[in-house]
Amino acid sequence: MDYGLMQRVFPFFLEAAWTTITLSVLTAALGLACAILGTSARLSRFALFRFLGATYVSLFRGTPALIQLFILYFGGPQIGIQLDAFAAGVIGLGVNVGAYMTETMRGAIIAVDRGQGEAARTLGMSRWQAMCNVILPQAMRLMIRPLGVNINALIKSTALVAAISVVELTYTAQRYIGSTYKPFEMFLIAGLLYMIIIYVVGQGISWADRKARLN
Repeated sequence: MDYGLMQRVFPFFLEAAWTTITLSVLTAALGLACAILGTSARLSRFALFRFLGATYVSLFRGTPALIQLFILYFGGPQIGIQLDAFAAGVIGLGVNVGAYMTETMRGAIIAVDRGQGEAARTLGMSRWQAMCNVILPQAMRLMIRPLGVNINALIKSTALVAAISVVELTYTAQRYIGSTYKPFEMFLIAGLLYMIIIYVVGQGISWADRKARLN
């Protein structure tokens, strides 16, 4: 173990970790937005919207995220979509994780007893009012932990953007391996930083889950 080398390169890994965190936050926000739209489509009364929602989920869950990134970053310019590597990473991973979050949200909503919605309708609420005031508050308690699993998986998936040269933790480790020939030390630093990020996020999700169940 070359502890001196690890100490020298650690500040550069911290900078890369900040890139990973930024990428994760932006990607999770985009994923949640896609999931809200996807869930709305999947639960719509209109067959066309249900078809579009199901197609979105099947397409992005049924193909590797790395292939989707390559199509967006390398294939995009052929059809007039010119993105830098970071933007391509955010959009590619965000749309991908959104498909998984869609099914998480839909499953939580479906898990709420149908009688809750029917009771709300008998009280004079519209379908939209019943969803917002009765069903969603209960579904939120059910979806926090599964969404947390999706976000943790997303953080680990950010390593894929190293393939399109985004300077995050995995790319930084690979770069220093090329100059130091010390793969164990470099991947150990990257792995520990990933673990710290995921641990902090996990604690936040556990706190949110406890708060939701107490309310």
